[in-house]
Amino acid sequence: MNKIKIAIVGVGNCASSLIQGIHYYRDKDPSEAIGLMHEQIGGYGPSDIELVAAWDIDKRKVGKDVSLAIFEKPNCTTVFCSDVPDSGVTVRMGKILDGFSDHMKDYPEHRTFVLADEAEPNKDEIVQVLKETGTEVLMNYLPVGSEEATRFYADCALEAGVAFVNNIPVFIASDPDWAHRFEEKGIPIIGDDIKAQVGATITHRTLTDLFAKRGVELTRTYQLNTGGNTDFLNMLNRSRLASKKESKTEAVQAVTAHRLDEENIHVGPSDYVPWQKDNKLCFIRMEGKLFGDVPMNLELRLSVEDSPNSAGVAIDAVRCAKLALDRGQGGVLHAPSSYFCKHPPRQYTDDEAYRMMEAFISDTEGKLHEVSDTGCREGQQAAAAG
Repeated sequence: MNKIKIAIVGVGNCASSLIQGIHYYRDKDPSEAIGLMHEQIGGYGPSDIELVAAWDIDKRKVGKDVSLAIFEKPNCTTVFCSDVPDSGVTVRMGKILDGFSDHMKDYPEHRTFVLADEAEPNKDEIVQVLKETGTEVLMNYLPVGSEEATRFYADCALEAGVAFVNNIPVFIASDPDWAHRFEEKGIPIIGDDIKAQVGATITHRTLTDLFAKRGVELTRTYQLNTGGNTDFLNMLNRSRLASKKESKTEAVQAVTAHRLDEENIHVGPSDYVPWQKDNKLCFIRMEGKLFGDVPMNLELRLSVEDSPNSAGVAIDAVRCAKLALDRGQGGVLHAPSSYFCKHPPRQYTDDEAYRMMEAFISDTEGKLHEVSDTGCREGQQAAAAG
């Protein structure tokens, strides 16, 4: 099989976990490849992914080989593969735009970005790099709230003819105008806002779907999250949280039997706790009524390493994007987007999204299309409301 050539925007914790993972699974026997959702997708394994370009704005990373940059401050994720060989890929200076929040300057350097003083590239320069390196998939790992910067790099992907995986809650795949642009050019896109393997959102969704299927009326719920990585520090600027909160909230609302009033649902990041580093603590409470209108409640505490949890999904998203390129399939990849992301263009229950995903991989997606549409909980809610 050919290599899957990827480029990364933002060499932070999530990028570090993805790159570590590519090498961690390189020599693993399939029977020992613990932690992968799919050992093979379309004949591609994790080791078939090759990094060919990367951009960041931190002076401790820009100009260094990616194999070194992924372990630089302020990255603080778990090192589960320290033996990452030189990649031959030097981290380039990226476009800043709104990818850096001013309040980050108020914290010690070891916790936050230190802006490089190199000249920022323009669109033509980035497109040229994407083309010259033969990049096939561009991974967006910019900080939450990077609206302008995300649109800038999405535009670069379109210009270069490169598939785009949008891992953050800036709405590109779920924006009809952007989705149309990718479809027009026949370029695949997966998004928006990646779910973790077993994280706060997927767990909350699963429990919410369980309530609906078991006839329990969900009356109120919250999800509170704390962490100590730069993502949580960045989100202390509440103005950058709008899309993140919308993405996480809608992911849960989409699988309720009946949409909750806004006052009865709260989902979103809560606070930054430095010593937690890349560990994320999630607290979920769900209140409901079961048989006989009798009240019940559920409380859950979840502790996960945030970035490896994300990379376990991203490694599949890369291979699905490549699969679409091989098939000449462009536009929004609805099955991978629905299964991998919190805010896809169409929300499905996770069971249905899983079946769609497996059909996409086996190239039988078309046979499930009609079934998939009827499996959309959002559609069911709308029909019930009508």
